[in-house]
This record gives sequence, C-alpha cells and structure tokens, in this order.
Amino acid sequence: MQVKQLREQLAAMAADKGLDRPARILLTAAECAPLAKTGGLADVVGTLPKYLNKLGFDARVMVPYHRIIKERYGDKVEYLFSFYVSLGWRTKFVGVNRLELDGVCIWLIENEEYFSGPIYMPDREGEQYAFFTRAVPEALFRLDFIPDVMHCNDWHTGMLPLLLKTQYIDSPMGGTRTLLTIHNIAYQGLCKFDFVQDFLSIPDGCLGLMERYGMADFLKAGCVMADRVNTVSPSYAREICTWEYGEGLDPVLSLRGDVDGIVNGIDKAVWRPGTDKRIPANYTRAKMQGKAKCKAALMEETGLEVNLDRPLIGMVTRLVEQKGLELVMGAIDQLLWDTDCAFVLLGNGNRKYEDWLRGLEARHPGRACAWIGYDDDLSHHIYAGCDFFLMPSRFEPCGISQLISMAYGTLPIVRETGGLRDTVQPYNQYTGEGTGFTFQWADSLDMADACRRAIDLYYNNKPAMETLIKNAMAVDYSCENWAFEYGKLYLSML
Repeated sequence: MQVKQLREQLAAMAADKGLDRPARILLTAAECAPLAKTGGLADVVGTLPKYLNKLGFDARVMVPYHRIIKERYGDKVEYLFSFYVSLGWRTKFVGVNRLELDGVCIWLIENEEYFSGPIYMPDREGEQYAFFTRAVPEALFRLDFIPDVMHCNDWHTGMLPLLLKTQYIDSPMGGTRTLLTIHNIAYQGLCKFDFVQDFLSIPDGCLGLMERYGMADFLKAGCVMADRVNTVSPSYAREICTWEYGEGLDPVLSLRGDVDGIVNGIDKAVWRPGTDKRIPANYTRAKMQGKAKCKAALMEETGLEVNLDRPLIGMVTRLVEQKGLELVMGAIDQLLWDTDCAFVLLGNGNRKYEDWLRGLEARHPGRACAWIGYDDDLSHHIYAGCDFFLMPSRFEPCGISQLISMAYGTLPIVRETGGLRDTVQPYNQYTGEGTGFTFQWADSLDMADACRRAIDLYYNNKPAMETLIKNAMAVDYSCENWAFEYGKLYLSML
C-alpha cells in the first residue's frame, strides 16, 4: 500500500482510541545507526522512527551520548540542560543534548564516566545501563515529553518497564505503556542482586521478578513487566518460547502467551540497486545489465579472477559462532575444490575464524577472498556483485543481510531458522517458485548441499535462475510496511 493509505488506516485506529494528536513514541536503546552501531539493533532504532513519523506518529529516540557520536556528530549536537540523579548513595551528572537527523529528534544522555569509552564497557555494562535506565525517565520529565508508548530494546533498557510500574507509577509517566523488543535473547544483562538494589533502589519484593540463576536479569525484568513483548520475526518469537532457543526465559515468555514477531524492514533510500551511488553500475528488476558490471568490479577489487561465468558466493558478517562460521569452515574448502565457484567474505570478529579465512584465501588464490575488517562501500559491492549470499546462522532473530541481498537480486542461501525461515522462500524445482535456497540442520554437509544445488542451477538452468532473481527482487520488505505493523501494535496498546 502507499504511504497515504497506511497513514489513513493508522489515523482511523487512533481516532477509535480517542487520540486527537499524534501518538507519542519514544524508542530507547544502547545504540542507534548511523550514530553508534555494533549490530542490527542500531539499524532498527535509527530507521524505524523516520518511517513512523511519515505515518503520522511523533516518534523520538533517546540513547547514550557515546564518545563515537561526539567524534562524528559533536558539531551538530545542541546542548539542552543538565541535572543530577541518585544511584544509591552516589550522585551522577546527566547531560541532555539534542540532535536532529533525517527529521527525527534524538536525545543524547551524556555522562563522561559511562559513555566516554566503548559502547559496551567490559565489566561495567550493568553499571552503564543502570545509569541510563535511571536517566531516561528523569530526563523526560524535564523535557516535558511523556510518551504514550516507551519502546524498549534489549536488556539495556529492560529494567524501564519495572521502574515505570513501581517507582514512577504515581508520576505523569505512570500511564505510559511499555513495549520490549527482544533483538537477541542470548544477551540478558545479568548482575548481582545487591548491585541492582544499590544502584536502582529495587525493593526486595521485586527481586523475584528478575531472578535467574541467583542473579538479577535485566531482560527478564522487562519480559515480566512490559505491557507487550515482541521480537523481530514470527519464527524467532516461537523459538524463544522453547527450551532450545529461550536461554532460560522460555517459561516466562510461554506464560505470557502474547509474544509476537515483526520482521524488520530495509531502508530503500540506502539499499536500492537502481539508485545506490556506492555500486559501480545501477540496475533494476526490469534492466539487469548493470549487475554483471558490479560482479566484474567486485572480482577485480577483491583480487579474484575476473570470470563472469563463475558463480560468486558472498558473505558480510560478524565472525562469531552464531553466524555459522563453523559450518563454513567445514564446507567451503571442499566446495571450492569440487566445483567451479568463487567465494568472498567481508567481516571481522573471532581471531580463530579470521586466521582460518586468511588460510582459505591462500589455499585458493584467485577464487577466495577474505577481507578482514569492515568497509561499508565494499558491503554494497558484495550485495550487488555476488550471485549468491550465504547465511548459515545457528540462530538468527531476523537478519537484514538476506533482505538486502534479495533486493539486489543476489539469491540467499540460508539455514531455516528465525527470520531466515520467515523471509526466504526455498526454490521449488517443479513450480519455479522461491526466492533462494535453504537447508535445515546446523551441519556443514547440509549447508554444502544447499550451495551445490544453487551452483547446479546457476550452470544448468539459466531460465530458472532468472526467475528466482526476479522473484527475490519483487519481495517487499520496505520500511513503510514495517513501520505500519509497529504503528498498529503501539495503538493496540493504548
């Protein structure tokens, strides 16, 4: 649907709720793209409010004023005011600053002790985000912005629903509804009980609401106390209610019975092959000639033998176990020896994987490239220039890369888990339907089989390849539809 139609539908819902003004939404999180980013959480927080505002909401963001933001955007930031908050017996400075980016008001919470270093301080993350949790409501009072819905993201803001329902219940924010989005349940913010009691003055009667393994669990507090809990894909919402994927919180989430999933969108202003200024040649679903130019340029740029008849498999990923690097280590060597394909990877992380990938490049000169590090331009080149995009994740709450690869006509090869299962339709050789290739088990042989099926189709059935590419590029994971789903969820909570 067009933005106008989506906006009209949401306006009708708001009118039914008796709202005669735009619903006020505050997104709170540890990071926000493009200001400060370590993963997909930042992309959501940085992109969603832009599209919510297009649909008629008053959506704003509150995040820490990290050092990296000061370095990149300090000259554009406006200082507003400062005050002090109590964290137990401590008194801490809170600076409140404002940055407007893409039409979105972003409030930045400043404190040199907690936010002058890395986004996540080793051994002090709990203290960092306990401080942020206390600063958020106190800053909002002084900003005179009382949100209708406070959208909390991951464990870093998981304690906010509990605070609002206990310590702030008689304040103007007592009526604020809370939504907690779980982007990755593996990270929960475990701290000692006496630390939480000391820093946030949590009464003894509330400790049971957040207890896990004898520790205080920030994410569990949010799962218990938030008005709604959701995650970033329907399959992941079901998975985290099971023992296998729930990381100990499955009993809580199963008991709630209302956990749902909304698949993330991709910002077509950034990720559109027809207008992307970072790729060597533009192309569209109707005119694909530019993709071959992108492939040739990528092969040359990464030191691969320039052979447009050879299928090229790409990855852009963090080099961590979650992303299935063990599967890659167990299969790619043999795949390169047995088939005439090429492989390129962009990423960094675990030293073990980095070293192995350097060895892969040495063993297969001209057919394998491991670009250790991160380069935003090169990521665009890989999405545009490859034929296939590999994502063998052990678990994947949503995944953005497979959505981008489909938009660029680069067919994903993914494991059937979480958001990958929800967004990639496996190729059906009998009907021609599908948008990529899938495999079920977290196993190198199963992954290799999916890669071989893709390579076989590339060499032996060009018409089917072309159909799959057009299918993939026709899929709409636009941010407008994504924001519309969140808009409906917010309004249903009021």
